[in-house]
Amino acid sequence: MAAVSHFDWPVRVYYEDTDAGGVVYHSQYLNFFERARTEWLRHLGFEHNYLREEFKLIFVVHSMQIAFKKPAKLNDLLTITSEIAKMGRGSFEFFQKITINQQTLIEAQVKLACVDTLTFKPISIPEQIRLKMEHT
Repeated sequence: MAAVSHFDWPVRVYYEDTDAGGVVYHSQYLNFFERARTEWLRHLGFEHNYLREEFKLIFVVHSMQIAFKKPAKLNDLLTITSEIAKMGRGSFEFFQKITINQQTLIEAQVKLACVDTLTFKPISIPEQIRLKMEHT
């Protein structure tokens, strides 16, 4: 299998995503990034409920840095790109960006930690999952 260089997910901006001026409200970008990460996991074959039930783990956001460059607006069709920037034993970092017509609107560095569903303590990413993340 070839390594995944990036994963793209389209998101349409709806009225509920915007403020009174028709501009995407700043916190809504976090939801867009989350949806793209969820769809990336789904693309790899790992639904969130499967990870919880079979591996007793969840991925949680540890930290995030965001750079807002330009606003998205009502009815825009955005592309959310997600790329693994770094893999650790129990965490990984994503570079995510939101573009429209290949113009970057938002960039984010997101660190995700693998934690036990009961204790919420950090655990190692299981080898089966790590291999899929690195080589799908």
